[in-house]
This record gives sequence, structure tokens and C-alpha cells, in this order.
Amino acid sequence: MWTQFRRWVDNFTLTLVGVVILASVLPAQGRGVPFFEGLTVAAIALLFFMHGAKLSRQAIISGATHWRLHLVVFGFTFVAFPLLGVLGRPLMEPWLGTPLTLGMLYLCVLPGTVQSAIAFNSLARGNIPAAICNASASSLIGILATPLLVMLIMGAQATGEGYNAGEAVLKISLQLLLPFVLGHLARPWIGDWVARNRPWLSKVDQSSILLVVYTAFSASVVGGLWQTVGLGPLLALILACCVLLALVLVLTTALARGLGFSKEDEITIVFGASKKSLATGVPMAQVLFAGSALGPMLLPIMLFHQIQLIVCAILAQRYAQRPAATEAAN
Repeated sequence: MWTQFRRWVDNFTLTLVGVVILASVLPAQGRGVPFFEGLTVAAIALLFFMHGAKLSRQAIISGATHWRLHLVVFGFTFVAFPLLGVLGRPLMEPWLGTPLTLGMLYLCVLPGTVQSAIAFNSLARGNIPAAICNASASSLIGILATPLLVMLIMGAQATGEGYNAGEAVLKISLQLLLPFVLGHLARPWIGDWVARNRPWLSKVDQSSILLVVYTAFSASVVGGLWQTVGLGPLLALILACCVLLALVLVLTTALARGLGFSKEDEITIVFGASKKSLATGVPMAQVLFAGSALGPMLLPIMLFHQIQLIVCAILAQRYAQRPAATEAAN
């Protein structure tokens, strides 16, 4: 049983749970808050700098011409997902409460993942160049699209009366996009070093996310997070994440087949359009939402992230088992 459990729950997930527990028991307070906030800003900048340094320009060019596939994935990521959130809000709010429902809406407007989408495409023998281009572009588009969608579908209820989408885009661009661009520009000098040191650099990525989660949950715990989120809403949230993912997987598969995409392209569409990025969502929430609102905003994406990894790992293994003859025919 323990082997099966560890098969689906990786070390990062266990550490993430541990960080949430630590923030619940020993939250950052008083003089420790400015220190952790400053450290968080630096960690986020480093995270996106490394993302930029990892991105190959050749991969972007080789995958960019597949415009029909990209339109389908971006349509699901930034149009269909938010619509599902808006349509499902009347059903979710009585069970989840307003803070977690807003967190689900925030989940719906986030860009897709980069690393896991590419990894699953590789495992399932999908269109890897298109997946690399699509996932990378999704993160960049999200820097502009996510703050605008937050304002459009969540409004002042989540962001406060003084929320300005233009200022949010500018702030996100300075904290996320600028380090990303600088990292990519530095790739000719540090690209080989980054490639050689990917194993331990991935730990830097994960540490940045854990630090942001600790800082965010500390503020929420001090603000009374666990007094407002009980076991019932938490179980309802898990169910809501499962239903949302199932809907998107069914719709993307049906649309890819209906539009006549190859099996490789179908795989890229399914894994690209069904994913939401924890690595991007956590830093963005740090910029867009303040104080105690951060915890409920992050809970849905943290749960959805683990659920999507488990489900997509099973799907990728099934795709990988298809005969080579079928792949060639498609």
C-alpha cells in the first residue's frame, strides 16, 4: 500500500503539505513577515529567470507554425476554462463558500504548465515541439491575460475596490516577465550550465514555490483561514477539482478527434489544455491578492495540481501503450 501511495504522491507534494502544516502551526508573524516577503520576491524572480534560461529558441520556432493546435489549447486555457468556472459558480458557492469559490475561479484563469505538460507529451509520444512552444507561450500570455480575466470574472469581490488591471499587468511584468526575458537573453552564456545542472536547479524551482506557499498561508492563518475553511468545504473542493478536470479532459479529447487532429496532436491538446500552472499561479497570486485572501486562492490550484498529475500520468501511460502502426496511420 505504501508503494502504491508513493507512486502517486511525490516528494514535492509531501513537502508542500508539510509547508502548509508548518504555516498553520508556526506562521510568519510580526518582524518575520517583511523578511519572508522580501525573500519571496527574490525567490520568484530567480524562479522565472531560470525558466527563461531553460527555454530553447529553436523549440519555439519549430513548434510555432502549428497554429490550429495552439488556437485550440489557448481557447480552452483562457476561454473555456474561465467559462466553466463562471457557469459552475452558482453550484460551487453553496458548498465551498465564497473564498474557495473565488479560488476556483482564479484556478480557471491561470495559464498552463510547462514542465509537466512537456513531460507527459514525451511519455505519451505526443507532438513534443508543439508542446514546448505551446506551454511556453501559455505562460507568457498568462502574464497579460490572467490579471485581465481576474478583473473581468472575479471583480472587486476578490481584488478589492482599488484593483487596476493595468497596474497588475505592469507589476507582474516587472516581477515575472522581466526576469524571464533576462534569463532567456542570458541563455547563450548559461544555457549549457543550466542543462548540466537541471536536477538540482529543479530543487531551486520547488523551493521558491514552497517559500511563497509558506508566506501566503502564514498570512491567511493569522487572518483566520482554518476558522472559515472546514473539512466539509475541503472535501467539496477536492470533488469540484476532479469534476472540472474530468470535464476538460473529455471536451478536449472529443474536440481534437472531431477536428481531425493526429494522435500526436491530440495528446498535445489534451495535456496542454487541461493543465493549470502551480509554478505561475502561486507567484501571480502573491502579486494580485493581499493578506489573508491568499490562502483560499491557493488551495484550489494546489489540489488541482496534484490531481492533474495523477490523472494525466495514467492517461500518458495508456497513450504510450498504443501500437506503433496505429501511430503511423494517424
